[in-house]
Amino acid sequence: MYRILIADDEGLMLESLKASITGQYGSLCEIETAKSGRAVIEKTESFHPDIIFLDIQMPGINGIQAMKEIRKSNSTALFYIISAYDKFDYAKEAIDLGVERYLTKPISRKTVLATVEEAMRKVDHSRALRSSQLQIQEKLEIIVPVVEQSIITNLLFQTEMQDVGYYLQLLDISEKHGYIMIIQFGIEYENGRLVSPVRMGVQAQDFYPELRSLVKDAMSCIVGPVMSNRIVLLIPCAGESLSYEDRIHIVEDARKLAATLEEHLNARFRIGIGRVREMEDLQLSYREALRSLNDSKSHVIHIEDLQSGGVYTEEFPDETELRLFRFLEAGNTSAMLAELNVFFDWMVQHYPDDRGNICLKVLEYIIQAEKTAFDSGTVNYSFSDRKDYLETATSFTDYESLRRWFTEKMVTACDTIHDYRESKSNSVVKKAQSYIRENYSHDISLDDVSRAVNISPYYFSKIFKEESGENFIEYLTHVRVEKAKELLEKPDLSIKAISSMCGYSDPNYFSRLFKKQTDMTPREYRMRYQQ
Repeated sequence: MYRILIADDEGLMLESLKASITGQYGSLCEIETAKSGRAVIEKTESFHPDIIFLDIQMPGINGIQAMKEIRKSNSTALFYIISAYDKFDYAKEAIDLGVERYLTKPISRKTVLATVEEAMRKVDHSRALRSSQLQIQEKLEIIVPVVEQSIITNLLFQTEMQDVGYYLQLLDISEKHGYIMIIQFGIEYENGRLVSPVRMGVQAQDFYPELRSLVKDAMSCIVGPVMSNRIVLLIPCAGESLSYEDRIHIVEDARKLAATLEEHLNARFRIGIGRVREMEDLQLSYREALRSLNDSKSHVIHIEDLQSGGVYTEEFPDETELRLFRFLEAGNTSAMLAELNVFFDWMVQHYPDDRGNICLKVLEYIIQAEKTAFDSGTVNYSFSDRKDYLETATSFTDYESLRRWFTEKMVTACDTIHDYRESKSNSVVKKAQSYIRENYSHDISLDDVSRAVNISPYYFSKIFKEESGENFIEYLTHVRVEKAKELLEKPDLSIKAISSMCGYSDPNYFSRLFKKQTDMTPREYRMRYQQ
């Protein structure tokens, strides 16, 4: 159904236009009329027309003035201006307001019907575009929460964060820093703590969509999944730290958010907030937010508001420690070694006379590193493997000897992780190359191959390029062209058939690509071979 509004102060003109349109299109159109500028404005507000035929010269409010007013509430209606005179000034102003066409009286029936048909096509296109946009928006409403939950999971709980940059780019997040806010919920408070977390964790699955919507209305953030009786928020931040005033503002916003959640949802809420960190170090901010909840009975608490008892002193290089083990888990030996030396230098500079605790810290790191290597499946373990570690660590008479032993053990653990990951990557790439060679004649994509090797497309693309020296498309093209060369040696096969056999449905595209790769067309290559 198309809603058409005809506005003209001449009754005969109104009836003529209406009769022409009704006679041709019948029940496809719902038509209303108006005889003045004021009437057409009022009619538009109730009728919401798709198409408006509007006379410029009407008593009182003229057509141009009426159109300006209508545009304030209706930005999609198509305007067709009609006038007894071809007035350039009016036409120019009408065009500036987005008029589709300027029609001069008298208007033939043929022109009227052609104009209506044109308008209907435009309305159909606009509706289809709007429907497509709504479908995309609907899909995004489904996809975005999944992407956000993946970001939270990767940043806080995964050692390999290969997909995070891609996900952040999808969400148009360019900030390099952020902080964690943990929303904790329960049935009721008991001595400042929330009780019945398990029961609430189950109920939270039901109210999660509404909670997410309320949180999004309150602040710009990434919302994680329900984890027991907690939901983690990541708030991107432009700066590397917060001023006192910023921190107070954040706490106040969190208090308002907690109050809003309790007003709309059948639960009680507490919020813990961590410090601003680099995106790669948000595990620290998460631990701080968690510590805020555990070490305080306040409904909303920022880590900076806690006393220092039970946490690292300010001078402890916790970020260095976090980076050291992140690089170790990634098998990045050189980066891990750099952080190790920074940390060892810090210990010696700050506690030069505390040899016992330095030895203990070295042992702690070595054991943690070897446990990490064991957990990743790179080394075996037996109970007596470390029987001489304590004696060795305490036997060194100088710190540089201790450093060398410390370095040796940590590098060994990191190298084994690196070698394992590299061999695993090589295995994945070889499996992918084999799949491509077996399926090059089909219409295969990056997603098809990454699914075949069971890793994400983004990570597959990254390791394939690193290990093979070329990206997926380049390798696929190389395989297809080499196969085409073999087939071109067979004179009984046509270029079109060879194109299809090599996975290209368009022979012209195949010929262009072949020439780009070999500097010869397929026909030229065949002629050279036959010579």
